[in-house]
Amino acid sequence: MSVTYLGMPPFPEAAAAATGDERLRGNLRHATRTIRDKRAAAVAELADWSALRAAGAQIKDRTLRHLDHYLEQLEAAVTAAGGTVHWATDAQEAGEIVTRLVRATGEREVVKVKSMVTQEIGLNEALEQAGISAYETDLAELIVQLGEDRPSHILVPAIHRNRSEIREIFRERMGHWGRPAPDGLTDRPGDLAEAARLHLREKFLRAKVGVSGANFLVAETGTLVVVESEGNGRMCLTLPETLISVAGIEKVVPTWQDLEVFLQLLPRSSTAERMNPYTSTWTGVTPGDGPAAFHLVLLDNGRTDTLADQVGRQALRCIRCSACLNVCPVYERAGGHAYGSPYPGPIGAILTPQLDSMETGLDASLPYASSLCGACYEVCPVAIDIPEVLVHLRERVVQGGTATVRGERTTVRPARGHAAERAAMRAASWTFDHPRALRAGERMAARARRLVPRRLPGPGRAWTDTREVPQVPAESFRDWWRRTRGTAGGAPGSTTAHTVDDGTGAVGSTGRTGPLEDPR
Repeated sequence: MSVTYLGMPPFPEAAAAATGDERLRGNLRHATRTIRDKRAAAVAELADWSALRAAGAQIKDRTLRHLDHYLEQLEAAVTAAGGTVHWATDAQEAGEIVTRLVRATGEREVVKVKSMVTQEIGLNEALEQAGISAYETDLAELIVQLGEDRPSHILVPAIHRNRSEIREIFRERMGHWGRPAPDGLTDRPGDLAEAARLHLREKFLRAKVGVSGANFLVAETGTLVVVESEGNGRMCLTLPETLISVAGIEKVVPTWQDLEVFLQLLPRSSTAERMNPYTSTWTGVTPGDGPAAFHLVLLDNGRTDTLADQVGRQALRCIRCSACLNVCPVYERAGGHAYGSPYPGPIGAILTPQLDSMETGLDASLPYASSLCGACYEVCPVAIDIPEVLVHLRERVVQGGTATVRGERTTVRPARGHAAERAAMRAASWTFDHPRALRAGERMAARARRLVPRRLPGPGRAWTDTREVPQVPAESFRDWWRRTRGTAGGAPGSTTAHTVDDGTGAVGSTGRTGPLEDPR
């Protein structure tokens, strides 16, 4: 079921290596700032953006609450339109289904539309093991595939590469996969795009099988939707004789009216466009028009488990726009590879651990791959409160607890390496429950404040590698209150007179006892 790449270290280790790569940081800084500035301008054009955002979140939440109903409606509609629906519990089953369908055609190669979910299940690798070649046709995905690399961004998978690197990849690797790069290829964007177009054209015209994902699945008609900017998707969806689409079960929307909301939210949040240049929709099969056979593989792979978590389930609202990546200070410095998953950035930090059921050290480290600044929540077009989910998952990492794993409620054990944190939290909880102990601790800390080091030893060293221990004040708030408001009944909540401004500039007594009322 794992959606992480094999052998990936925990996030802190991978990020430490990535942040030392100055070229990578420069590429990321330039690209993310450019994208987010354009997105901000596109969003500002809509006066009702906040209402659209709320509508998108509400539609997703309603759909997830009744997901069983809409999936059955989708299956019936696809079947009625001449398609065939397959259900896959996990990545292995999905790979086996697609492999079987390709083999049934007698073909040994497929062309692919950019798809996060096929990366999640490792479909290219599964097909390769079966002797089937899968060719990526999205320009950025082509760069990644030719470079024997991994995607590092949801929208722009090759964001970590610059033009000169791409030119070298094309010159050295294109000939091994098909038509070689033209002689004298430069690093001009137009020349690179032309080289990719010539290379891919022969594959489009030859391929008999296409593989795609889907941005949305419309339950009422069984329609699948792909939005893209290059036109390669349109070629893959219309030219092959057989089309196999793999989609997560959370991609369903009830109606075309609901789809209209997302077709406004997604382009502006992802590519900063008012509308994607190519919006392709297909419903089953039509004799003489497009593929003669259509198969839809609906993938669970941990999504039902995620749905059972009342806090974490909001991650399933995600429409893969990548807006959260482009504003995240952690992603901008560490890059996508450090997340060890096809889903990088803030959304990956909450989605990957849930799909994986927190089963690896990488999963346990991802909820900490954030400063909790909240920028990701502010830009999310479907209002996923990523910081809330991060804190929720951190609690599960440290404390363990009850969770749904592979459809069964089970007790998850705390992750290793957090014993000191658990002990500290338990001690803090006990102290806050005992006011006298808290008061004594505050006074002791104040008296010993000159002995507090700027750097902590032992397990605390990692925390103070990037920050100093805050200075301990000379007295606690409670002691300050007693000193400034009087010792007799002067503690918060006691009966004292207060002076207030009545709005005219005159200051006088409130004429009452007790603390000031909360104006909220």
